[in-house]
Amino acid sequence: MNSQLDARTAVKETLPTVFGYIGIGLAFGVVSQSVGLDVILVMLMSAITYAGSAQFIMVSMLATHSPVISIMVAAFLVNARMMLMSATVAGYFRHDSMWHNILVGTLLTDESFALGMNKLNATDRKLNFHWFNTVNLIAYGTWIAASGVGALLGKLVAHPEKLGLDFALVAMFIGLLYLQVIADKTLSVNLQVVVIAVEAILIYVGLIFIPSNALLLVGTVLGCVIGVVIKHARN
Repeated sequence: MNSQLDARTAVKETLPTVFGYIGIGLAFGVVSQSVGLDVILVMLMSAITYAGSAQFIMVSMLATHSPVISIMVAAFLVNARMMLMSATVAGYFRHDSMWHNILVGTLLTDESFALGMNKLNATDRKLNFHWFNTVNLIAYGTWIAASGVGALLGKLVAHPEKLGLDFALVAMFIGLLYLQVIADKTLSVNLQVVVIAVEAILIYVGLIFIPSNALLLVGTVLGCVIGVVIKHARN
């Protein structure tokens, strides 16, 4: 990454993540088609919901004929982390219009958030609308197209779980976490590894006491708090 924050630079820096969107989108399309959703419904879900993890959960719940209200609550809880991410990103757009802030926040994803946080290391902690909006639009378009193609190809794959396609989202998050650790020069690698280990323990223990849909939000908040405490204690 370089210090430029124009749209052309955003295109070049987003291209490596596009392959991740394509892989996850294809996997989602295949899985969705296997439970009876057609191409139009798959693409509409990707365009309106636009949340990989929530969409996988919605499809699995639809397959088990879960109540609509349960699906809505599950999708909200899984995506609740986006409120924390949007609040973090909003701090870099204080001088932009409300429309710009709404557009950036609406299309924000885990991947674009991670890309933005990595970009801060090369721009003296600065971001702008043109760069971030370009990143988001590329991701949005790629996700919708890839999920549609996946649904078309789904008829050729009778049991997608046997190919490990249901693990695609997890694999992508692991890759993003690794990139964040090696790119963030403001924190030591040891400190980041400690926080990751603490968060893993929290999630593992939390699975015993907290419903899995709520655990993501609770674990994120607790992990952030504990991370801040550990950071200040070590410094």
